[in-house]
Amino acid sequence: MRHVGQNDKLRARSRSLAVRCSAAALATAAALAGCSGSDSAPAGRQGPAKAPDAASARLAEQRRMVAAARKWRLDQVPLTAPAPPKVKPRITAREGFEVDHQEDENLPPVFTTVPTDKKIVFLTIDDGAEKDPRFLAMMRELKVPYTAFLSNYLVKDDYGYFRKMQSYGNTVDNHTLTHPYLPGLSYEQQRDEICGMQDIMEKQYGKRPEVLRPPYGDYNQDTLRAAKSCGIKYAPIWNEEVFVDHWEYREDDRRLRRGDIVLTHFRGTDEWDGAMVDDMRRFLDKVTREGYAVARLEDYL
Repeated sequence: MRHVGQNDKLRARSRSLAVRCSAAALATAAALAGCSGSDSAPAGRQGPAKAPDAASARLAEQRRMVAAARKWRLDQVPLTAPAPPKVKPRITAREGFEVDHQEDENLPPVFTTVPTDKKIVFLTIDDGAEKDPRFLAMMRELKVPYTAFLSNYLVKDDYGYFRKMQSYGNTVDNHTLTHPYLPGLSYEQQRDEICGMQDIMEKQYGKRPEVLRPPYGDYNQDTLRAAKSCGIKYAPIWNEEVFVDHWEYREDDRRLRRGDIVLTHFRGTDEWDGAMVDDMRRFLDKVTREGYAVARLEDYL
């Protein structure tokens, strides 16, 4: 049976992180957000307090985002993604990533990019080994959405960490029970890995996911058949992978594309030359510099 294999590099490279902070860029953003003086009435002559109008609320949020970008040492304020499409794009298997009977059996498509004309990318984070509270705070304050693909053997010591992540509006999805090489297992074994994680996700997070990422990006026809039987509709992998000290690309031209899915991992200083906050700084600085906003993957599925 033909299987499709990917190159999921979980190792870190021992190159030190070069943190680049552009005070000028943030200062410009602050100026655009406005630095006017007080416009309140003289003391003793103030009327009843008024609710801020929409323009004032926008200005306050711009200032808050500038402060957050400074706090987390970003070069620029991350761009805001456009509203999700009213009509979702049709997702099909990437050419060359299909399995036998892909369309006949309506098997979950494996894809690396979402069809869109918007200048957006999607951030996905795998496994759940590192549970850094500063990462949760950073992404919440910067309003950056992401999808976490969880493996039970790595998250079972702290399901609550990912419940907090979920409460902030992020999505948790299926990455199997034990992160095995699925094509090396029988159909029933693959089904146990996928459906077993579905059961845990429902118990811990209140919902059976419709999205699976096969470990290492490796799968075969049995993988997608088993996934479908467990309620999975999509099997996204990735087009780029970001580490704390470098990026890796699937395409030879080594550039981002509209709708690309970007992979990283829940990793920290035990395995990387930096923390998840450093990894996210590298990710956000690059995509923002190139004019991309980060959108929520499930909004397009």
